[in-house]
Amino acid sequence: MSAPTTPASRVVLVTGGVRGLGLATARGFLARGDQVHVTYRTSRDAATALSDEFSRRVHAVDLSDARAARTLVERVIERDGRLDVLVHAIGDYRSGTLECAGRDAWDELARSNVATALNAFDAARAPLRAARGAALFFTVSGLDGLRGKRDTALYAAAKSALLVLVRSWALEEAPHGVRVNALAPGIVPHPHAADDTHDARLHARIPLGRVGRLDDVAQAALFLCSDAAGYVTGSELPVSGGWSP
Repeated sequence: MSAPTTPASRVVLVTGGVRGLGLATARGFLARGDQVHVTYRTSRDAATALSDEFSRRVHAVDLSDARAARTLVERVIERDGRLDVLVHAIGDYRSGTLECAGRDAWDELARSNVATALNAFDAARAPLRAARGAALFFTVSGLDGLRGKRDTALYAAAKSALLVLVRSWALEEAPHGVRVNALAPGIVPHPHAADDTHDARLHARIPLGRVGRLDDVAQAALFLCSDAAGYVTGSELPVSGGWSP
């Protein structure tokens, strides 16, 4: 019997990849043998600590700036010659009622969750087409049916807009062989998670009886970007233990 072949190394860009779910996902690709680039905006200390681990493929960038997004992708191409996978793990969170939220809150959530995604994908579109690659965007569980939200309406609205973009990009890019999907984490406590994530009352409502782990999300991300999911596009995969807010 012949030895199993090792999957070819890919060039992967994980935006927001120095903390939390983004870092777990980036490390999953790294363990697979891929060349992984990660970005940060404000987490300089975390990024510095990760420089050697990611072979100095660590980039400071504000992806709400379209020009900065293009420069980022140019640097990835200059370093490794191509881009096979884009994982966008950026998106601020905010809870609270609509009555108490100000316009500034919506502007920030839309910038962080939607504008950054638009800029990142626009910058990566051409190299992803050349590689017939894949893109993955992080949404949030519970968007199905566009139900009203008592405490997270603005955040859910921003992520719902992102999900429409994902499904639309999937339609546009299918003729070019590029797959675009979304991953919807549920409750996954980690040091950088929002306070709500650590609420034991929410934990008790998870059908599978436990909170999510970082590796649950990372492994799902690797699957959606792999050849095993080669016929999957325009989909949103909940990774939530059956929980929905």
